Amino acid sequence: QAAAGGGRAGPRACGVHNVCRLLTRRAHGFYARDAGVAHRKNLGLLRKIMCQESTKFKNVWTTHSASPIAYERGRIYMDNYQCCISSIAQEPRILYQKSKCAKSEKIEDALLLECPLGEMLPNPSDYKASLIVLTVQNWLLRLSADSGEVLEKVYLAGSCCKFFRYLSWDTPQEVMIVKSAQNKLPAAARQAGIQQTVLFYLAVFQVLPLSFIGMLEINKKIFGNSVTDVAVSNGILIVMYSMGLVRLYNFKAILEQFMEQPFDLGQEFNWNGQVGVVGKYPFGLPCNIKITDTPPLLFEASSLENAFQIGGYPWHYIITPNKKKHKGVFHICSLKDNALAKNGVQDMKCCSLEPDWIYFHPDMSGRIIHVGPNLIKVLKLKEVKNHADQMEIAEDFTIVANRENCVNNSVTVTASGRVVKKRFTSLDDDPEQETFKIVDYEDELDLLSTVAVTQIGADGRAHLDFHCNEHGILLKSIPLKESWDVTYSHEVYFDKDLVLHIEQKPNRRFSCHVYQMVCDTARDD
Repeated sequence: QAAAGGGRAGPRACGVHNVCRLLTRRAHGFYARDAGVAHRKNLGLLRKIMCQESTKFKNVWTTHSASPIAYERGRIYMDNYQCCISSIAQEPRILYQKSKCAKSEKIEDALLLECPLGEMLPNPSDYKASLIVLTVQNWLLRLSADSGEVLEKVYLAGSCCKFFRYLSWDTPQEVMIVKSAQNKLPAAARQAGIQQTVLFYLAVFQVLPLSFIGMLEINKKIFGNSVTDVAVSNGILIVMYSMGLVRLYNFKAILEQFMEQPFDLGQEFNWNGQVGVVGKYPFGLPCNIKITDTPPLLFEASSLENAFQIGGYPWHYIITPNKKKHKGVFHICSLKDNALAKNGVQDMKCCSLEPDWIYFHPDMSGRIIHVGPNLIKVLKLKEVKNHADQMEIAEDFTIVANRENCVNNSVTVTASGRVVKKRFTSLDDDPEQETFKIVDYEDELDLLSTVAVTQIGADGRAHLDFHCNEHGILLKSIPLKESWDVTYSHEVYFDKDLVLHIEQKPNRRFSCHVYQMVCDTARDD
């Protein structure tokens, strides 16, 4: 830096002469010229305040709805995204409320779109958060997250009968995938001997500014007859088959190799006898990526229920052997040579109604989280001693449910002295014992959150716990005031100083409970 600019090197002035220390201090944000320093310091302060014993989380607001409730970055969406409520204020307030939409305008899926840092965008509205929604009539709309105003609209389906239903990220906040429902012929057409070869359509978009990359078919003739589903993630096309097989292909290479002609939104086109405007009704989008030959296979694996995950460093994958008797058994293998890691078979041997689950830690540390009814294991990959080319799975830390008062004797003695033997043992996820239901990670505060539930009489009681992500130490426990019915679905969001619990109740009723951080002073009491 001094040689290039003729000035004095900033870090040297701080008295740091060791490269490793310099890089560590830089990662921790020690240098004031780093734009993220103030933000990191503020989050560190927030974490300390939040974990103090005197800090409480208060239930400030509850609402109910006859339709599902969704939450995205401080915004609560109700009535099929027609009503948006800000949860950031001291008491949630309505940002916008639209009139009830017709069934033909029903929203099928939605993604929150946030402005990328350090990029020049064509429109001032692009710098604010927006919501991309997919309607039942194949319209893709970009709405203002604060007002609900329609900023952009694209018609997806042309002359082909495509029912687009799902939105997902290929690259988060950069490349978006719009997927159709699986194409199925009417019964009359099947009886007439007509065969359907196209299973799915995928439309690919670059976002901010919204631009069309291409549309392609997933065809039986190319990928085989037993395809059940497809997905795209991080530049990989994932194809799943009915017999548990999972195959991976290079999605970017497919786009480049089989692109027939690029198109821009709003561009007039003459395509296969059709004349129209790209993204406008009634023409929609052209299917301009035609896969004419099977793409090169990157990787394939067989796993029960197509369960397949990649992560860790060096790269590993997690599967369950493709037999029903192995349900709940997980194999962790090297992606390089398919070698099973030492201690790579993870089996909690749970006897429970709900299966345990496993996944790579979202904090990008390469660790693995394995969750059972009463035990959470955080595992790590490390080199086998004296065998640098072999990896083993080691326990980093565990979190254990509080079952100290649980006595599960198979033989009991009554007051009269009669011996009673139980004919069965209780399940590991018995509602009367504390059981883990949700595990999540808050990336900005670097906290691991868990929700544990215990059935007490007719009511279920839950508490949200915050654990140190590095060592698993319990830092804070928050009791949820409302009853928790284990027979229905629940979602719990922990977003900085906000906790939000969305639950489904009988007869498809939904409730949303908002908790906010408050200082527990004598005046509040």
